[in-house]
Amino acid sequence: MCPSVSNRARGYVAGAVAAASYGVNPLLALPLFAVGVNSDSMLCYRYVLAVIMLAVSMIVMRKSFHLTRRQIPLMALFSILFACSSLLLFESYRYMDVGIASTILFVYPVFVAIINTLFYRERLSVVTVLSIALALGGIVLLYFGGDAEANLSVTGTVLVIFSAVAYALYMVAVNRTSLRSVPSLTLTFYSVFFGQAVFFVRILFCSGFTPVEGTLPWVCAVSLALFPTVVSLLTMAVAIHDIGSTATAILGALEPVTALIIGVCVFDERLTALAVTGIVMVLVAVTLLILSKPLIRILRQLSVMLHVIK
Repeated sequence: MCPSVSNRARGYVAGAVAAASYGVNPLLALPLFAVGVNSDSMLCYRYVLAVIMLAVSMIVMRKSFHLTRRQIPLMALFSILFACSSLLLFESYRYMDVGIASTILFVYPVFVAIINTLFYRERLSVVTVLSIALALGGIVLLYFGGDAEANLSVTGTVLVIFSAVAYALYMVAVNRTSLRSVPSLTLTFYSVFFGQAVFFVRILFCSGFTPVEGTLPWVCAVSLALFPTVVSLLTMAVAIHDIGSTATAILGALEPVTALIIGVCVFDERLTALAVTGIVMVLVAVTLLILSKPLIRILRQLSVMLHVIK
């Protein structure tokens, strides 16, 4: 097997592992909820442990921790959005099926497109409009498509939509500022490092601290920092290097699929035909959006060819 083929195979495996690793969030969070650990304490453990793991990884890999003076306040500010996205997602798990919540979160690229159109006057292509329509239609079907009360939770749906919006705002903010030049590993390290402050403040003034006690809860807490954060990030970097960002983003569809499988197999969540249709619509919408530029390029080439034939 030639090296290029081997590298691409490694890239696809890494991309799948990255997406699936992030998809195990509910598998690790729900057992902690069950023993009384609140979202703020859970995410405080996750962020503190993840900062340590990421710092060790960066030192071993000899990655730079450098930020400019101008980037530090921007990083501190935008990390609030990053942390709020995590908090809103975990809070949504308390009100709705985790698989449905993870699928709705997956529409954040659609919100990125909407934000860029509204505030930066990017033109909406036909493919983008179709993606937005499919995503919104899919969310409607997910909301009305379940027979369990958790699937119909207004609170849970609103929370996870705001989680997706917060992450979309974070992505746009990073890409529209000098932080765009910061390596992904360094960016995530500081997002988690500064994001801890959100949970410290909330624990002090709002929710209080609930400690993790017992072997299984500690395994879940450590795994929550390791798999959806460190493993997911490192394997994503490998995937982007080997197969590119587009293919890696498409493999990201395995994230909600993993959460759905966990929800059905581990937590006995049920899916109706309407809900499955909604899930497929969301996955297709995001895939179309990721492929929008090459699709538009192909459509233009076809248009030119047809014009020449005429």
